[in-house]
Amino acid sequence: MINAYRADGSLETLSASPGQADDAQDFVWIDLLNPSAAEDAFVEALLGIEVPTRDELKDIEPSSRLYTVGNAIFMTSSLVWRVESGEPALTDVAFILAGDTLLTVRYAEPKAFHLFVTSLGRRSGDLDSGLAVLSRLLETIADRTAEVLEAAVAGLDELSREIFRNRGKRRPPQFLENRLADIADQHRLVTKVRDSLGSLSRMLTFLRNLPALKQDRACADLCRTVAHDVETLSEHAAFIAGNISFLLDASLGLINVEQNAIIKIFSIASVVFLPPTLVASIYGMNFHFMPELDWQLGYPLALLAMLLSAVIPFFFFRWKGWL
Repeated sequence: MINAYRADGSLETLSASPGQADDAQDFVWIDLLNPSAAEDAFVEALLGIEVPTRDELKDIEPSSRLYTVGNAIFMTSSLVWRVESGEPALTDVAFILAGDTLLTVRYAEPKAFHLFVTSLGRRSGDLDSGLAVLSRLLETIADRTAEVLEAAVAGLDELSREIFRNRGKRRPPQFLENRLADIADQHRLVTKVRDSLGSLSRMLTFLRNLPALKQDRACADLCRTVAHDVETLSEHAAFIAGNISFLLDASLGLINVEQNAIIKIFSIASVVFLPPTLVASIYGMNFHFMPELDWQLGYPLALLAMLLSAVIPFFFFRWKGWL
C-alpha cells in the first residue's frame, strides 16, 4: 500500500500505475506499508532511489542501516509494536530522505504511525518538507515510547502490590509462580523498548550530523530535543529494568520462604511423632521376657508415655517460637 501525504496533511492512496507519477511530485511523505514488488518499482521510479527490501531492513550493521547514496539519506530504526496484545516485538522501519520527500518503508503497523497520521491535520503548517515530517514523526515515536514505559511502570506497581500484599495470609500455591510469568512479560517488554531506544539514539546521532539538518534551525532544535528525550527514556528504562530485577529476586525469595515454611512443618511433625514411635517400637518387640508385659496398667501407661512424648516437644517448640 502506498499512502502519500501533501504539505497540507491531505492523504492520497497511490496505485503502482505510471499515470499517477506526474501527480506525486509535491508529496512531502510517502509511506510504504507491506509494499509489493510493483509498488517498490513505482516509488523507485518516482524518487529515483532504490527502495530497501525486507531482508535488507533486518541488517544490524551500522553501515547497512545509516548511509547516504547521492542526495538520498537512508536510515533504519527498530520500533516496538504489538504492545497492547501482550506480545511486544520489534519491527524495522526505513526512513529515507530523497530531496524534500520522506519515504518510510515498513512491514508492520506501530501505533506511533497511526498517532502521527491522526495529528497531521493539526500540524499541516509545520510539515512543509520531508525533513520536517521526519522530525515530527520521530517526536511522536519518542512520545509513544514514553507511553509504553509508563504502562510498564503501572504494570510493575500492580505486580509489586500483588506480590507483597497480604503476604502473611495463605495464598494459592501457584500464586507466586504465576507472578514470575508476569514479571517475565514485563521484562520482555522493557527489553524491546531498550533495544528500540538504542536504535533511535544511533539514528538521531547520524541525523543530527547531516548538513541538511544543520541548515534547518527548527528541525535541528526539534531533533536535539527528541535526542534528549530518547536519552532520558533510556535511563528510565534502565531504572525500570532494575525494578524488574528486584521484583524477580523478591518473588524467588518469597517462594523459598514459603517452601521453607512447608518443610519446617514436616520437620517439626516428624520430630514430634518420633518419640511416640520409639515407645511403640519398644513395646512392639516380640521378646518373651519383658517386665511390662505382666503389668495390669501397662497398656494405658504406654499410651500415656506416647502422648507425653508427643505433647512435650510440641510445647517446647511453641516456647522457642519455632511454630
